[in-house]
Amino acid sequence: MTTQPAEDRPLRVALLSYKGNPYSGGQGVYVRHLSRELTALGHRVEVIGAQPYPVLDEGVVLRRLPSLDLYRQPDPFRTPRRDEYRDWIDVLEVAVMKTGGFPEPRTFALRARRELIARRRDFDVVHDNQTLAPGLLGATRRAGLPLVTTIHHPITVDRRLELAAATTRARRWSVRRWYAFTRMQRRVARRLPAVLTVSEASRREILDDFAVPPGRVHVVPIGADTRVFHPDPAVPRVPGRIVTTSSADAPLKGLVHLVEALAKLRTEHPAAHLVVVGKRPAEGPVADALERFGIGGAVTFRTGVGDSDLADLVRGAQVACVPSLYEGFCLPAAEAMAAGTPLVATTGGAIPEVAGPDGETCLAVPPGDAGALAAALGRMLTDDALRARLAAAGRERVLARFTWRQAARATAEHYRAALAATPRPQP
Repeated sequence: MTTQPAEDRPLRVALLSYKGNPYSGGQGVYVRHLSRELTALGHRVEVIGAQPYPVLDEGVVLRRLPSLDLYRQPDPFRTPRRDEYRDWIDVLEVAVMKTGGFPEPRTFALRARRELIARRRDFDVVHDNQTLAPGLLGATRRAGLPLVTTIHHPITVDRRLELAAATTRARRWSVRRWYAFTRMQRRVARRLPAVLTVSEASRREILDDFAVPPGRVHVVPIGADTRVFHPDPAVPRVPGRIVTTSSADAPLKGLVHLVEALAKLRTEHPAAHLVVVGKRPAEGPVADALERFGIGGAVTFRTGVGDSDLADLVRGAQVACVPSLYEGFCLPAAEAMAAGTPLVATTGGAIPEVAGPDGETCLAVPPGDAGALAAALGRMLTDDALRARLAAAGRERVLARFTWRQAARATAEHYRAALAATPRPQP
Protein backbone atom coordinates (compact mmCIF):
# COMPACT_ATOMS: atom_id res chain seq x y z
CA MET A 1 0.00 0.00 0.00
CA THR A 2 1.43 3.38 -0.99
CA THR A 3 0.67 6.70 0.65
CA GLN A 4 0.68 10.13 -0.93
CA PRO A 5 3.85 12.10 -0.12
CA ALA A 6 3.25 14.79 2.50
CA GLU A 7 4.50 17.48 0.15
CA ASP A 8 1.85 16.50 -2.45
CA ARG A 9 -1.19 15.74 -0.31
CA PRO A 10 -4.20 18.04 -0.47
CA LEU A 11 -4.36 20.65 2.29
CA ARG A 12 -7.26 21.67 4.50
CA VAL A 13 -7.35 25.46 4.40
CA ALA A 14 -9.24 27.89 6.63
CA LEU A 15 -9.50 31.09 4.58
CA LEU A 16 -10.61 34.02 6.73
CA SER A 17 -12.45 37.04 5.35
CA TYR A 18 -13.94 39.70 7.62
CA LYS A 19 -15.57 41.42 4.62
CA GLY A 20 -16.27 39.33 1.56
CA ASN A 21 -18.69 40.98 -0.85
CA PRO A 22 -17.15 40.57 -4.34
CA TYR A 23 -19.14 43.52 -5.69
CA SER A 24 -17.84 46.16 -3.26
CA GLY A 25 -14.10 45.61 -3.08
CA GLY A 26 -11.09 43.58 -4.08
CA GLN A 27 -10.95 41.44 -0.93
CA GLY A 28 -14.17 39.62 -1.83
CA VAL A 29 -12.93 39.03 -5.38
CA TYR A 30 -9.71 37.59 -3.98
CA VAL A 31 -11.50 35.16 -1.65
CA ARG A 32 -13.88 33.93 -4.31
CA HIS A 33 -11.38 33.24 -7.07
CA LEU A 34 -8.51 31.99 -4.94
CA SER A 35 -10.76 29.55 -3.06
CA ARG A 36 -12.17 28.22 -6.33
CA GLU A 37 -8.76 27.63 -7.89
CA LEU A 38 -7.31 26.08 -4.74
CA THR A 39 -10.28 23.70 -4.72
CA ALA A 40 -9.69 22.89 -8.39
CA LEU A 41 -6.11 21.94 -7.45
CA GLY A 42 -7.52 19.39 -4.99
CA HIS A 43 -7.33 21.28 -1.69
CA ARG A 44 -10.25 21.53 0.73
CA VAL A 45 -11.03 25.19 1.36
CA GLU A 46 -13.42 26.47 4.01
CA VAL A 47 -14.04 30.21 3.96
CA ILE A 48 -14.80 31.62 7.38
CA GLY A 49 -16.44 35.00 6.85
CA ALA A 50 -18.67 37.75 8.15
CA GLN A 51 -21.16 40.08 6.48
CA PRO A 52 -21.31 40.93 3.69
CA TYR A 53 -20.77 37.23 3.13
CA PRO A 54 -18.60 36.19 0.19
CA VAL A 55 -20.07 34.70 -2.95
CA LEU A 56 -18.31 31.36 -3.50
CA ASP A 57 -18.18 28.82 -6.27
CA GLU A 58 -19.19 25.18 -6.14
CA GLY A 59 -17.03 23.01 -3.90
CA VAL A 60 -16.00 25.77 -1.48
CA VAL A 61 -17.51 25.61 2.02
CA LEU A 62 -18.71 28.81 3.71
CA ARG A 63 -18.78 29.03 7.51
CA ARG A 64 -20.72 32.12 8.54
CA LEU A 65 -19.52 34.05 11.59
CA PRO A 66 -22.17 36.76 11.84
CA SER A 67 -21.32 40.19 13.15
CA LEU A 68 -23.88 42.88 13.98
CA ASP A 69 -23.45 44.12 10.40
CA LEU A 70 -23.33 47.75 11.52
CA TYR A 71 -22.48 49.16 8.09
CA ARG A 72 -25.13 47.40 6.04
CA GLN A 73 -27.27 49.27 3.55
CA PRO A 74 -29.65 51.03 3.72
CA ASP A 75 -29.00 51.79 7.42
CA PRO A 76 -25.22 52.09 8.00
CA PHE A 77 -24.01 53.04 11.49
CA ARG A 78 -27.21 51.63 12.89
CA THR A 79 -27.97 51.04 16.59
CA PRO A 80 -28.81 47.35 17.15
CA ARG A 81 -31.86 46.29 19.12
CA ARG A 82 -31.22 44.94 22.61
CA ASP A 83 -32.16 41.40 21.57
CA GLU A 84 -29.43 41.40 18.88
CA TYR A 85 -26.60 41.40 21.41
CA ARG A 86 -25.15 37.92 21.99
CA ASP A 87 -21.95 38.48 23.95
CA TRP A 88 -19.27 40.99 24.96
CA ILE A 89 -17.79 41.03 21.46
CA ASP A 90 -21.03 42.54 20.15
CA VAL A 91 -20.87 45.20 22.86
CA LEU A 92 -17.28 46.02 21.85
CA GLU A 93 -18.28 46.26 18.18
CA VAL A 94 -20.98 48.84 18.89
CA ALA A 95 -18.83 50.81 21.33
CA VAL A 96 -16.00 51.25 18.82
CA MET A 97 -18.43 52.20 16.05
CA LYS A 98 -20.18 54.77 18.28
CA THR A 99 -16.85 56.49 18.99
CA GLY A 100 -16.06 56.87 15.28
CA GLY A 101 -13.79 53.84 14.88
CA PHE A 102 -13.89 50.79 12.62
CA PRO A 103 -14.30 47.64 14.76
CA GLU A 104 -14.83 44.88 12.20
CA PRO A 105 -11.26 43.49 11.88
CA ARG A 106 -10.78 43.21 15.66
CA THR A 107 -14.20 41.75 16.46
CA PHE A 108 -14.13 39.31 13.53
CA ALA A 109 -10.76 38.04 14.74
CA LEU A 110 -12.17 37.44 18.23
CA ARG A 111 -15.02 35.39 16.79
CA ALA A 112 -12.68 33.51 14.46
CA ARG A 113 -10.38 32.77 17.40
CA ARG A 114 -13.09 30.74 19.12
CA GLU A 115 -13.86 28.90 15.89
CA LEU A 116 -10.25 27.98 15.12
CA ILE A 117 -9.41 26.79 18.63
CA ALA A 118 -12.54 24.65 18.78
CA ARG A 119 -11.86 23.15 15.34
CA ARG A 120 -8.07 22.97 15.33
CA ARG A 121 -8.09 19.39 14.03
CA ASP A 122 -10.13 20.36 10.95
CA PHE A 123 -7.39 22.42 9.27
CA ASP A 124 -3.78 22.22 8.20
CA VAL A 125 -3.24 25.94 7.63
CA VAL A 126 -4.97 29.26 8.32
CA HIS A 127 -4.92 31.95 5.63
CA ASP A 128 -6.00 35.38 6.84
CA ASN A 129 -7.17 37.86 4.22
CA GLN A 130 -5.96 41.16 5.76
CA THR A 131 -7.82 41.01 9.08
CA LEU A 132 -4.50 41.69 10.86
CA ALA A 133 -5.86 41.46 14.40
CA PRO A 134 -4.12 40.05 17.50
CA GLY A 135 -6.85 37.47 18.15
CA LEU A 136 -5.69 35.45 15.15
CA LEU A 137 -2.07 35.34 16.30
CA GLY A 138 -3.13 33.90 19.63
CA ALA A 139 -5.59 31.50 18.09
CA THR A 140 -3.19 29.94 15.59
CA ARG A 141 -0.42 29.71 18.18
CA ARG A 142 -2.70 27.94 20.64
CA ALA A 143 -4.10 25.64 17.96
CA GLY A 144 -0.64 24.84 16.59
CA LEU A 145 -1.67 25.88 13.08
CA PRO A 146 0.56 27.77 10.62
CA LEU A 147 -0.66 31.25 9.74
CA VAL A 148 -0.27 32.81 6.29
CA THR A 149 -1.56 36.38 5.89
CA THR A 150 -2.37 38.33 2.75
CA ILE A 151 -1.90 42.10 2.88
CA HIS A 152 -3.17 43.54 -0.39
CA HIS A 153 -1.64 46.88 0.57
CA PRO A 154 -1.28 48.68 3.88
CA ILE A 155 -4.43 50.69 4.66
CA THR A 156 -2.06 53.37 5.92
CA VAL A 157 -1.79 54.41 2.24
CA ASP A 158 -5.55 55.12 2.16
CA ARG A 159 -5.21 57.03 5.42
CA ARG A 160 -2.47 59.28 4.05
CA LEU A 161 -4.40 60.09 0.89
CA GLU A 162 -7.63 60.84 2.76
CA LEU A 163 -5.82 63.08 5.24
CA ALA A 164 -4.21 64.95 2.34
CA ALA A 165 -7.65 65.50 0.81
CA ALA A 166 -9.32 66.60 4.09
CA THR A 167 -10.06 70.34 4.08
CA THR A 168 -11.25 70.89 7.67
CA ARG A 169 -9.97 70.08 11.13
CA ALA A 170 -13.14 68.10 11.87
CA ARG A 171 -12.65 65.99 8.76
CA ARG A 172 -9.02 65.29 9.62
CA TRP A 173 -10.03 64.20 13.15
CA SER A 174 -12.70 61.91 11.67
CA VAL A 175 -10.21 60.30 9.27
CA ARG A 176 -7.69 59.71 12.05
CA ARG A 177 -10.32 58.14 14.31
CA TRP A 178 -11.71 55.89 11.54
CA TYR A 179 -8.25 54.62 10.63
CA ALA A 180 -7.17 54.07 14.23
CA PHE A 181 -7.28 50.32 13.56
CA THR A 182 -4.18 50.67 11.35
CA ARG A 183 -2.09 50.99 14.53
CA MET A 184 -3.30 47.52 15.53
CA GLN A 185 -2.55 46.23 12.05
CA ARG A 186 0.99 47.62 12.17
CA ARG A 187 1.69 45.89 15.51
CA VAL A 188 0.29 42.58 14.29
CA ALA A 189 2.03 42.70 10.89
CA ARG A 190 5.46 42.88 12.53
CA ARG A 191 4.78 39.58 14.31
CA LEU A 192 3.46 37.63 11.32
CA PRO A 193 5.55 34.64 10.23
CA ALA A 194 4.52 34.72 6.54
CA VAL A 195 2.99 37.57 4.54
CA LEU A 196 1.77 37.34 0.96
CA THR A 197 1.14 40.44 -1.09
CA VAL A 198 0.06 41.04 -4.64
CA SER A 199 2.77 43.29 -6.11
CA GLU A 200 6.27 44.65 -5.59
CA ALA A 201 4.77 48.09 -4.95
CA SER A 202 2.67 46.70 -2.11
CA ARG A 203 5.68 44.85 -0.75
CA ARG A 204 7.64 48.12 -0.54
CA GLU A 205 4.74 49.80 1.26
CA ILE A 206 4.49 46.91 3.74
CA LEU A 207 8.19 47.08 4.50
CA ASP A 208 8.09 50.87 4.91
CA ASP A 209 4.77 51.33 6.75
CA PHE A 210 4.54 48.13 8.78
CA ALA A 211 8.26 47.41 9.26
CA VAL A 212 7.84 43.69 8.52
CA PRO A 213 11.20 41.92 8.10
CA PRO A 214 11.86 41.63 4.33
CA GLY A 215 12.38 37.87 4.38
CA ARG A 216 8.82 37.32 5.56
CA VAL A 217 7.05 39.18 2.72
CA HIS A 218 6.46 37.32 -0.55
CA VAL A 219 4.84 38.55 -3.78
CA VAL A 220 2.11 36.37 -5.31
CA PRO A 221 0.36 38.30 -8.10
CA ILE A 222 -3.35 37.74 -8.55
CA GLY A 223 -5.22 37.91 -11.82
CA ALA A 224 -8.28 38.15 -14.01
CA ASP A 225 -10.93 35.48 -14.31
CA THR A 226 -10.14 34.63 -17.90
CA ARG A 227 -13.17 32.31 -18.13
CA VAL A 228 -15.32 35.46 -17.99
CA PHE A 229 -13.03 38.25 -19.19
CA HIS A 230 -12.12 37.42 -22.78
CA PRO A 231 -12.77 39.01 -26.18
CA ASP A 232 -16.21 38.46 -27.68
CA PRO A 233 -16.78 39.75 -31.23
CA ALA A 234 -20.54 39.45 -30.68
CA VAL A 235 -20.46 42.39 -28.23
CA PRO A 236 -20.38 45.63 -30.25
CA ARG A 237 -18.10 48.50 -29.25
CA VAL A 238 -20.03 51.66 -28.36
CA PRO A 239 -18.37 54.69 -30.00
CA GLY A 240 -16.94 57.11 -27.47
CA ARG A 241 -17.56 54.87 -24.46
CA ILE A 242 -15.02 54.85 -21.64
CA VAL A 243 -15.46 52.42 -18.73
CA THR A 244 -13.96 52.55 -15.24
CA THR A 245 -14.49 50.81 -11.90
CA SER A 246 -14.74 52.87 -8.75
CA SER A 247 -16.39 51.23 -5.74
CA ALA A 248 -16.02 54.29 -3.50
CA ASP A 249 -15.84 58.07 -3.76
CA ALA A 250 -12.39 58.10 -2.17
CA PRO A 251 -9.31 60.13 -3.15
CA LEU A 252 -7.42 56.86 -3.68
CA LYS A 253 -9.54 55.99 -6.75
CA GLY A 254 -8.93 59.27 -8.59
CA LEU A 255 -12.42 59.35 -10.12
CA VAL A 256 -12.64 63.12 -9.71
CA HIS A 257 -9.64 63.49 -12.04
CA LEU A 258 -11.31 61.29 -14.66
CA VAL A 259 -14.47 63.41 -14.49
CA GLU A 260 -12.36 66.53 -15.10
CA ALA A 261 -10.55 64.76 -17.94
CA LEU A 262 -13.89 63.82 -19.52
CA ALA A 263 -14.99 67.46 -19.43
CA LYS A 264 -11.80 68.45 -21.26
CA LEU A 265 -12.12 65.55 -23.70
CA ARG A 266 -15.71 66.39 -24.69
CA THR A 267 -14.67 69.79 -26.05
CA GLU A 268 -13.03 67.91 -28.95
CA HIS A 269 -14.91 64.58 -28.76
CA PRO A 270 -18.56 65.35 -27.94
CA ALA A 271 -19.53 61.67 -28.16
CA ALA A 272 -17.16 60.70 -25.34
CA HIS A 273 -19.03 59.41 -22.32
CA LEU A 274 -18.17 57.48 -19.17
CA VAL A 275 -19.66 54.38 -17.55
CA VAL A 276 -18.64 54.00 -13.91
CA VAL A 277 -19.08 50.59 -12.29
CA GLY A 278 -19.95 51.87 -8.84
CA LYS A 279 -22.44 53.95 -6.91
CA ARG A 280 -23.19 57.54 -7.91
CA PRO A 281 -22.16 59.73 -4.96
CA ALA A 282 -24.83 62.10 -3.67
CA GLU A 283 -22.21 64.52 -2.37
CA GLY A 284 -18.45 64.92 -2.20
CA PRO A 285 -15.70 65.71 -4.74
CA VAL A 286 -17.11 63.63 -7.62
CA ALA A 287 -20.66 64.95 -7.22
CA ASP A 288 -19.30 68.50 -7.06
CA ALA A 289 -17.18 67.96 -10.19
CA LEU A 290 -20.12 66.56 -12.18
CA GLU A 291 -22.15 69.66 -11.32
CA ARG A 292 -19.26 72.10 -11.85
CA PHE A 293 -18.44 70.78 -15.33
CA GLY A 294 -22.06 70.19 -16.29
CA ILE A 295 -21.45 66.67 -17.61
CA GLY A 296 -23.79 64.64 -15.40
CA GLY A 297 -25.64 63.44 -18.50
CA ALA A 298 -22.41 62.04 -19.96
CA VAL A 299 -21.63 59.88 -16.93
CA THR A 300 -23.58 56.74 -16.04
CA PHE A 301 -23.15 54.78 -12.80
CA ARG A 302 -23.90 51.05 -12.64
CA THR A 303 -24.22 49.05 -9.41
CA GLY A 304 -24.91 45.40 -8.63
CA VAL A 305 -23.26 44.29 -11.86
CA GLY A 306 -22.62 40.55 -12.11
CA ASP A 307 -19.55 39.00 -13.69
CA SER A 308 -20.94 38.41 -17.17
CA ASP A 309 -22.59 41.83 -17.34
CA LEU A 310 -19.39 43.49 -16.15
CA ALA A 311 -17.41 41.66 -18.83
CA ASP A 312 -19.88 42.86 -21.47
CA LEU A 313 -19.62 46.44 -20.18
CA VAL A 314 -15.84 46.27 -20.48
CA ARG A 315 -15.92 44.59 -23.91
CA GLY A 316 -18.44 47.14 -25.16
CA ALA A 317 -16.24 50.14 -24.35
CA GLN A 318 -13.71 51.60 -26.74
CA VAL A 319 -11.38 52.33 -23.83
CA ALA A 320 -11.01 51.17 -20.24
CA CYS A 321 -9.53 53.63 -17.76
CA VAL A 322 -7.88 53.32 -14.35
CA PRO A 323 -7.45 56.85 -12.90
CA SER A 324 -6.34 55.74 -9.41
CA LEU A 325 -3.74 57.62 -7.40
CA TYR A 326 -2.64 54.29 -5.92
CA GLU A 327 -3.47 50.60 -6.32
CA GLY A 328 -1.96 47.65 -4.52
CA PHE A 329 -2.55 45.52 -7.63
CA CYS A 330 -5.45 46.71 -9.86
CA LEU A 331 -7.87 43.98 -10.86
CA PRO A 332 -9.90 46.25 -13.17
CA ALA A 333 -6.79 46.79 -15.30
CA ALA A 334 -6.13 43.04 -15.57
CA GLU A 335 -9.79 42.32 -16.34
CA ALA A 336 -9.99 44.96 -19.07
CA MET A 337 -6.79 43.68 -20.68
CA ALA A 338 -8.02 40.09 -20.50
CA ALA A 339 -11.26 41.16 -22.19
CA GLY A 340 -9.33 42.71 -25.07
CA THR A 341 -10.22 46.32 -24.26
CA PRO A 342 -7.37 48.84 -24.62
CA LEU A 343 -6.33 50.53 -21.40
CA VAL A 344 -5.44 54.03 -20.26
CA ALA A 345 -4.04 53.93 -16.73
CA THR A 346 -2.05 56.00 -14.29
CA THR A 347 1.31 54.99 -12.87
CA GLY A 348 0.05 54.99 -9.27
CA GLY A 349 1.32 52.22 -7.01
CA ALA A 350 1.36 48.79 -8.64
CA ILE A 351 -0.60 49.73 -11.75
CA PRO A 352 2.49 49.70 -14.04
CA GLU A 353 3.33 46.18 -12.83
CA VAL A 354 -0.06 45.04 -14.13
CA ALA A 355 -0.65 47.32 -17.13
CA GLY A 356 2.90 47.16 -18.46
CA PRO A 357 4.97 49.72 -20.39
CA ASP A 358 3.50 52.87 -21.86
CA GLY A 359 2.87 52.48 -25.57
CA GLU A 360 3.35 48.71 -25.52
CA THR A 361 0.42 47.30 -23.55
CA CYS A 362 -1.35 50.48 -22.42
CA LEU A 363 -1.15 54.26 -22.42
CA ALA A 364 0.25 55.42 -19.07
CA VAL A 365 -0.15 58.86 -17.47
CA PRO A 366 0.89 60.40 -14.14
CA PRO A 367 -1.66 60.04 -11.32
CA GLY A 368 -3.77 63.11 -10.61
CA ASP A 369 -3.09 64.74 -14.00
CA ALA A 370 -6.48 65.34 -15.66
CA GLY A 371 -4.88 66.97 -18.70
CA ALA A 372 -2.64 63.99 -19.42
CA LEU A 373 -5.59 61.66 -18.86
CA ALA A 374 -7.74 63.59 -21.35
CA ALA A 375 -4.94 63.59 -23.95
CA ALA A 376 -4.40 59.82 -23.66
CA LEU A 377 -8.12 59.08 -23.87
CA GLY A 378 -8.46 61.33 -26.91
CA ARG A 379 -5.54 59.64 -28.61
CA MET A 380 -7.03 56.22 -27.96
CA LEU A 381 -10.50 57.15 -29.21
CA THR A 382 -9.19 58.46 -32.53
CA ASP A 383 -6.61 55.79 -33.40
CA ASP A 384 -8.11 52.44 -34.42
CA ALA A 385 -4.74 50.80 -35.04
CA LEU A 386 -3.41 51.86 -31.63
CA ARG A 387 -6.46 50.42 -29.88
CA ALA A 388 -6.14 47.10 -31.70
CA ARG A 389 -2.41 46.80 -31.02
CA LEU A 390 -2.64 47.64 -27.31
CA ALA A 391 -5.67 45.39 -26.82
CA ALA A 392 -3.87 42.35 -28.26
CA ALA A 393 -0.65 43.00 -26.35
CA GLY A 394 -2.52 43.63 -23.11
CA ARG A 395 -4.38 40.33 -23.29
CA GLU A 396 -1.17 38.41 -23.98
CA ARG A 397 0.41 40.03 -20.91
CA VAL A 398 -2.42 38.96 -18.61
CA LEU A 399 -2.53 35.39 -19.89
CA ALA A 400 1.22 35.05 -19.36
CA ARG A 401 1.42 36.62 -15.90
CA PHE A 402 -1.89 37.21 -14.13
CA THR A 403 -4.32 34.30 -13.82
CA TRP A 404 -6.00 32.88 -10.72
CA ARG A 405 -4.68 29.38 -11.39
CA GLN A 406 -1.11 30.69 -11.24
CA ALA A 407 -1.95 32.57 -8.04
CA ALA A 408 -3.43 29.45 -6.43
CA ARG A 409 -0.40 27.28 -7.24
CA ALA A 410 2.02 29.83 -5.79
CA THR A 411 -0.17 30.34 -2.69
CA ALA A 412 -0.29 26.60 -2.03
CA GLU A 413 3.52 26.50 -2.14
CA HIS A 414 3.62 29.09 0.63
CA TYR A 415 1.11 27.06 2.64
CA ARG A 416 3.44 24.06 2.48
CA ALA A 417 6.44 26.18 3.46
CA ALA A 418 4.54 27.56 6.45
CA LEU A 419 3.42 24.07 7.43
CA ALA A 420 7.00 22.78 7.30
CA ALA A 421 8.18 25.68 9.46
CA THR A 422 5.50 25.28 12.16
CA PRO A 423 6.18 22.86 15.03
CA ARG A 424 3.27 20.52 15.54
CA PRO A 425 1.78 20.55 19.05
CA GLN A 426 2.42 17.56 21.28
CA PRO A 427 -0.59 15.31 21.96
